[in-house]
Amino acid sequence: MNKTDLVNTVAAESGLSKSDAAKAVDAVIGGISGALADGESVSLVGFGSFVVSERAARTARNPRTGETINVGPSKGVRFKAGKALKAAVN
Repeated sequence: MNKTDLVNTVAAESGLSKSDAAKAVDAVIGGISGALADGESVSLVGFGSFVVSERAARTARNPRTGETINVGPSKGVRFKAGKALKAAVN
């Protein structure tokens, strides 16, 4: 499912027009992205949790040249599925 499919599903399930459903999906994605950018976690009960994780600086090797390079610290996003989502998938 891509974003267009999600918008169509939201429109069909909620009775909203497709443009209103697109605004709602964009607002949800923007809200989650904004909270994660601020370093907060986002928990959606029954669905799952989004958490910002920090990766430490490390050294890596370029596979093409074999040269060792330094990779700086970075942040990533992790998702942990909730109990209801796990049950629905299984």
